[in-house]
Amino acid sequence: MVTTKDKKPAKDPTVDRYFRAIDAALEGLEAYLREEDSPLYHHEMMGRILTGYIDRLGHSFRAWENRIAFAERFRINQAESGYPLHRNVMDLDSDAKTAEKQLAEMPSEDTLRQEMIDFILLKKRFPTAIQKMMAKRLYLQEVLQGDVFQPFILPKSVKVALNEKTGRPFYVVHWGAFDGSANLPMVYVAVIEDSSSDLARLLMSGKALKKDLDIPFPIDGLLNPELAHQFDDFCEKNSSYGLTLATVADNMDRDFEHLHPVQLRRIVMGPFYSAGVTSHGRVVENILEKVSRVENAWMLTWTVQELFSISETPAKWGLWGSTPARQTYHIETNDLEAVQQGVSAYQRHALIPHEAYQAIYASGKRDEIFSGYRTHVVSGGQVLRDF
Repeated sequence: MVTTKDKKPAKDPTVDRYFRAIDAALEGLEAYLREEDSPLYHHEMMGRILTGYIDRLGHSFRAWENRIAFAERFRINQAESGYPLHRNVMDLDSDAKTAEKQLAEMPSEDTLRQEMIDFILLKKRFPTAIQKMMAKRLYLQEVLQGDVFQPFILPKSVKVALNEKTGRPFYVVHWGAFDGSANLPMVYVAVIEDSSSDLARLLMSGKALKKDLDIPFPIDGLLNPELAHQFDDFCEKNSSYGLTLATVADNMDRDFEHLHPVQLRRIVMGPFYSAGVTSHGRVVENILEKVSRVENAWMLTWTVQELFSISETPAKWGLWGSTPARQTYHIETNDLEAVQQGVSAYQRHALIPHEAYQAIYASGKRDEIFSGYRTHVVSGGQVLRDF
């Protein structure tokens, strides 16, 4: 942050460019999700789930933008993810726990504004110290009022239904994590069948779900209260980007006798590219630097990984031991990358402003940059898909 004695602190243009770019990217991604025919991912519920996590990212970036006005520590992973370092996410999580107390001990916004005016009139200088206190207050208000993206976001159940083939109830549950090594936000969505007898008594009437079920979705945690805390712990320990999706599903299948994960998705929301800021995609960034309007010099990518069960080995009970039911997952062995990711299928997506897309197209490197990606172009508040 550059300052002078008599003037208002000058905003670092690189920092300003980064925040303008990420704001535009998140706004574009939300627009993509809102459109009725959005393929993300042919299911209205998935769009609603992801929108909640995008909102969390938006709150986080607004908080960080205020934080850099009074705090020294804010670093971006310029060489890999394009997102802030994990330490910054932990700071948000920590400050959220004390924000209410700190705000109670600070002057109000109106008081701080009046103090700034009085200082300028009397001292003929910009009130840097008061400005920092105002920035801190706005930061704490954002952290307190908005749901920020935490290192780990606890699971929520959003739906219950019945698999008529197996006779088991199943629910859809999601959770989030900001990976500490990759510095990437991730969203997990699981479809889990439950063979617990207690849950069956709670939800089932004969071979059907009870007609008078009135569950106020979304609910915090797993729908099965007996396993909710254990499931929270499992998700926190098994949400690393370094774990393949098959490993996460296998671990869940093994650790919970009565939970049967039949489908698991992971949405990895990045990397993010911003001209003049990030350095992990020089071909992309060299072209983005030629875009005339800096607010259009960015590209956001994300990957959707999916794993699904193709069969189940029935449980075996006997005098000499027992084996619970186990899932067999499909791995697309004809695709080396799918094997490496441990998934049945995956999709890569890229979102980019129209001006930046035109610059890439004009460079002759469109096919090189977007190879393997489904490309979506932001233009006039709408998203033009599959370029």
